[in-house]
Amino acid sequence: MACRSGCCCGFGPVNEDNARFLMLALFIIIYLLCGAAVFSALEHPKEKQAKDRWAQRFEHFTHKHNLSKKELENFLRHYEEANVAGIRVDTTRPRWDFTGAFYFVGTVVSTIGFGMTTPATVGGKIFLIFYGLIGCAATILFFNLFLERLITVLAFVLKSCHERQRRRRGVLPHSLGMGAGVAGPGLAGWKPSVYYVMLILGLGAVLVSCGASAMYSSVEGWSYADSLYFCFVAFSTIGFGDLVSGQRERYESQGLYLLGNFVCILTGVCCIYSLFNVISIVIKQVLNWILARVAHPCCPQQPARGTLRHRRNVVMPGHFRARRDASIDTDGINDSETDGRRVSGEMISMKDFLAANKVNLAIMQKQLSETANGYPRPSGSNTRHNGFSGGVGALGVMNNRLAETSVDR
Repeated sequence: MACRSGCCCGFGPVNEDNARFLMLALFIIIYLLCGAAVFSALEHPKEKQAKDRWAQRFEHFTHKHNLSKKELENFLRHYEEANVAGIRVDTTRPRWDFTGAFYFVGTVVSTIGFGMTTPATVGGKIFLIFYGLIGCAATILFFNLFLERLITVLAFVLKSCHERQRRRRGVLPHSLGMGAGVAGPGLAGWKPSVYYVMLILGLGAVLVSCGASAMYSSVEGWSYADSLYFCFVAFSTIGFGDLVSGQRERYESQGLYLLGNFVCILTGVCCIYSLFNVISIVIKQVLNWILARVAHPCCPQQPARGTLRHRRNVVMPGHFRARRDASIDTDGINDSETDGRRVSGEMISMKDFLAANKVNLAIMQKQLSETANGYPRPSGSNTRHNGFSGGVGALGVMNNRLAETSVDR
């Protein structure tokens, strides 16, 4: 809602984008500082204990075996070099046979990068640069395409549940088949809530992590808490490398376990990647809500008198519905049509989502061409600066189409 005449508050579209960027940067800095304080309080005392314990053992060993500290330090440096090459005190599987190399390239292209295996030759390091450049880009594209299809399936399932619920309430006629509700009256513009999608993805990630943790704790001998920790570190592609699965020389049912390990990591990475993208939508919504309160403190966001504010999934009278169904172009959609959807946190319908995917590459090429040739964007564009505009690729589709949850201005 626009500010009243003479109001001194508010930002222009460019200033709003800058304010949103600065707010997000400030949030990340505060988040980092808080995280550093918590981890320092939790881990620093144990680090000091480990250093003191190691100094006592080192001193005791040198006296017991009559060794100089310098000789023992040189020997330990040699062991550190061997450790980088994959040599451990306990017997482990070869790092650079075909199966070990396949595990390595999987951690490269998935951007997990555990770090327990690294190329030691100059040729291997140079090849890794070009190999990772293409492999990481292709894998990210795969994750984006997986996300598109997952959102489409979830939208279809949630829409079917919504249709069944409306039939039970008598809002929709029972004569319509279950598949007819997708294009049926009152449901053509219905969009599932982004919070429901986040909840479903969160439950899916928890189920995958719990199942994988049960497998790792029984096969690898880790505690269940360590297994959950490994699952999150691996699935989120953080990849510290302190715990790595499948590194023993022999396992019972080794082939089956290695296959299960691959499937669990692939499924977990896809689920966590999708969940992170949906959570980012919620974070953007919160930032937009805070920005709206800061930018328009004297302008309560209420609909004008006589203006109807409806959710897009509400059954509307014929003339309202006809006007709403006149266009599916979400970039050029009018304000009255998007207000309810942005406030309610609903997502785009499957029809709009699939249509947006088909034209997204052409839009990206057009934007890149205009930028390269210095053509300014039309000032009269109908695109709203809602904090989710911009971005390319499948993730841009989510930001621009699915995340229509910003508050009105």
